[in-house]
Amino acid sequence: MIRDTSLAIVVPCYNEEEMLPQSLPVLLETLDALIGKGKISQGSRLYLVDDGSRDKTWELIDQACDQHSGRVAGVKLSRNKGHQNALLAGLEATDEDIIVSIDADLQDDPSNIERMVDEYHAGNDVVYGVRAARDTDTFFKRFSAEGYYHLMRRMGVDLVFNHADFRLMSRRALNAMLEYRESQLFLRGIVREVGFTSSTVEYDRQSRAAGETKYPLRKMLSFAWHGISSFSTAPLRAITLLGIVASGMSLLMILWVLGTRLFTDNAIPGWTSILIPLLFIGSVQLLSLGIIGEYLAKMFEELKQRPRYHLETVKKHKRETSQQD
Repeated sequence: MIRDTSLAIVVPCYNEEEMLPQSLPVLLETLDALIGKGKISQGSRLYLVDDGSRDKTWELIDQACDQHSGRVAGVKLSRNKGHQNALLAGLEATDEDIIVSIDADLQDDPSNIERMVDEYHAGNDVVYGVRAARDTDTFFKRFSAEGYYHLMRRMGVDLVFNHADFRLMSRRALNAMLEYRESQLFLRGIVREVGFTSSTVEYDRQSRAAGETKYPLRKMLSFAWHGISSFSTAPLRAITLLGIVASGMSLLMILWVLGTRLFTDNAIPGWTSILIPLLFIGSVQLLSLGIIGEYLAKMFEELKQRPRYHLETVKKHKRETSQQD
């Protein structure tokens, strides 16, 4: 039955002391509205995950857990482990029927959660939040983000265009995703690997109300490369193509050097035939070794099988009897 469906909203937080006082009431109102409409049960809950913040984020989460006992749960990582690991920690802490992940900045409008729940009740195990418009983003942010999705598709990576980590998953879809044990997480790619019936909900991205973005250019580029190297072998295959092209160009250089040496008086003995091929082949080798090194480093991290995170505190009050279905 629809009324028996419990919902968990998982929110990874990193230095969000400015944003949490604004986002917490909105998310709780979202839960209340869905409960009031009979689309989810009273046993639904909000999970706030502190990713090793250096400000008062955990203090605010701790207060929220006490103030909204049984409705808000807090998860604190022992140190900063990155957005993807914090999100995973929150997902693993849930025991509800359906789970929605959303960022604390609320640029992904929580009002769309109701549409996601409707899609779930219509028979979809995964519902992707897709950004229909990026009017609040800068030109560079919009151009680089959309270019990234196009690049990933060209490399054979199955991603939902303009989807980040705002999604709904059923319990069985989440359990399937948790079977993937790699330490180098790229959740938006892993979710697509899980399969199950899915749909999308389009929405307009909003501007951040407070605080600063946690994804500056450096982190964006690092995350982009991480996604490519985790789900595509295209860079390795490109090395083979590059080697073929380099060999062809080297052959042409050899013919040009021989022609200059045999049919003209312009050749400087030894210089051209040594320097040009040396520089060209050397640069190709360094580039190739760099790409191979990235994949070897990823294998090195996976083989160590280190824990993806450590929990310092989990605060999850029991729900009051009056809140039970």
